[in-house]
Amino acid sequence: MIKKNNTIKWGIIGLGNIAGQFANDLLLTEDAELVAVASRNKDKATEFAKKYDCAKTYDSYDDLFADDQVAIVYIATPHNSHADLSIKAMQSGKHVLCEKPMALSYSDAFRMIEASKKYKVFFMEAFWTRFIPSVQDALEKINQGIIGNVKYVKADFAFTANENEGGRLFDKNLGGGALFDIGVYPLFLSYILLGIPEEILSKSVSHENGIDLQTSMVLQYKSAQAVLHASIVSESDMKATISGTKGVIVLNSPWFVANGYSLLKDDQETTFSFPTLGKGYTHEAIECHNCIRNQQIESKLWSHQNSLDLSKIVNEIKNQIGLEF
Repeated sequence: MIKKNNTIKWGIIGLGNIAGQFANDLLLTEDAELVAVASRNKDKATEFAKKYDCAKTYDSYDDLFADDQVAIVYIATPHNSHADLSIKAMQSGKHVLCEKPMALSYSDAFRMIEASKKYKVFFMEAFWTRFIPSVQDALEKINQGIIGNVKYVKADFAFTANENEGGRLFDKNLGGGALFDIGVYPLFLSYILLGIPEEILSKSVSHENGIDLQTSMVLQYKSAQAVLHASIVSESDMKATISGTKGVIVLNSPWFVANGYSLLKDDQETTFSFPTLGKGYTHEAIECHNCIRNQQIESKLWSHQNSLDLSKIVNEIKNQIGLEF
């Protein structure tokens, strides 16, 4: 793809699997350019840069933050480092897109938002699902009252991970476990549809090291409920059901990056197709660009307050299941 002259220049720190998927999608985003990557392993940075057509590599995150060419940093390091690295980047005048969950505690999430306000730079938690076309369209129909008042949400995110392969999922020090890694997705869906619950009931099956292997959650609202589940030791169909008084919307599997959905209403089923550009990270990158060009420090679609609200919900569940980092 031929890039425009007025590209927004990105840096990436934390060069794992998610960062690779994001970098690949930046190549598909016409006004984005990846100009620098950083890893504490110089060889890893060099290999990553070569694969994704990036000119500069660093073996220090601080050096990337000091690079005047970088306008926005995508932070894809383990969860436990998100807060400090995001704040460091913002102190250096960089805009930040930080992988979810943005922090392992509400207090850290609050510090990150305050840094965005203090240094007058854009900050967003990378809930890419909020920006993919199928979810955007489904939300629009729901807001128009097509399925009536939403009364029930069911959403799972579950897969089988191999503990023997190591990595952050089973590492308590890195913020591992089902809730913070993938449980935030169904909680996000319930939140954008129904808001902050009146009551939360949650139970987990835990690993001997204290992380949650699977967590089930019931969110009670004044006139609605959400039944949610996350697991790293079993699988599910990963469809999401949104039931209203006049109809039902089912987001295709995997719902968090759905390429379409079904609308069931009046005994008829209508399907809608909304393919993503690339994996789907392109859409959140485009939102970052629009906000930066409009001198906004937050997105109207996934705002600072949205992130803080979700962090508070996650922290309540964290306390209920006795999860400590």
